Formats: sequence, structure tokens, C-alpha cells
Amino acid sequence: MLFVGDDWAEDHHVEVQDEQGRVLKRARLPEGMAGMSRFHELVGRFVPEDAQPSE
Repeated sequence: MLFVGDDWAEDHHVEVQDEQGRVLKRARLPEGMAGMSRFHELVGRFVPEDAQPSE
């Protein structure tokens, strides 16, 4: 399980944590499609290859 937070007040700051609350990655993302693409790429790094869509 991953926890993902997105603070979008001024800049989009994203943090990914594991089940124990350890920070796996922090990033600042741009607006728009470029930011969404980077967000998906960022989270995808931590999803196991055998994960199901519902996970």
C-alpha cells in the first residue's frame, strides 16, 4: 500500500509514503498534463509489476 499526498496550494508538492509512513519520494510537479504525466510516472515507480488495477 502507498500513501500519496498532493499539496496544490501554490506549487504542486507530492509525497509518496509506504505503509509505515516512511517517505519514499518527494517532488515538485508542474501544472497541467506535464505534471500529471510526471505524477503517474512517480507513483508508478513504487507499484509492483504484478499489481492489479484495483491496487
